[in-house]
Amino acid sequence: MRVIRKYANRRLYDTQQSRYVTLEDLRCLIIEEEPFRVEDAKSGEDLTRTILLSIIIEQEQADSEAEVFSNDLLAQLIRVYDMSSPLPLARYLEQGTQLMLEQQKRMQTQWKQAMRHSPIEFMRELAEENMRFWQKAINQPTPSEDEEKQEPKEDKKP
Repeated sequence: MRVIRKYANRRLYDTQQSRYVTLEDLRCLIIEEEPFRVEDAKSGEDLTRTILLSIIIEQEQADSEAEVFSNDLLAQLIRVYDMSSPLPLARYLEQGTQLMLEQQKRMQTQWKQAMRHSPIEFMRELAEENMRFWQKAINQPTPSEDEEKQEPKEDKKP
């Protein structure tokens, strides 16, 4: 795994290539699926998540047409953090995004072969895969649902 060190002056140093890098360079590593870890040069603290969030912010500000997070979506995400029993949102977003990326790759491959195979059949397979994913996601109990199943509810009498 590639190690990137972040210095106090906010510069990022790629220890594998022995050079300073930018957030854009790290974005390219992500696209190339090159694993890396960003650590504080002094303490060794893992800063990867913070840097990934910075890359997202930079992407969102760079091109308003390619915006992924609307104001409403961002407000809803903030509300999730304030819930007494937060939703398993990370798992849901990770699985949904992974499914979308896999399907995008498959779709690109299929379009290249469209002259030899029926695109309608491929779209049917994608629809079935989506249906299985959402059925599985909906049927997975959240931690709070598991607790409700285990704890008997008290009857409330007026």
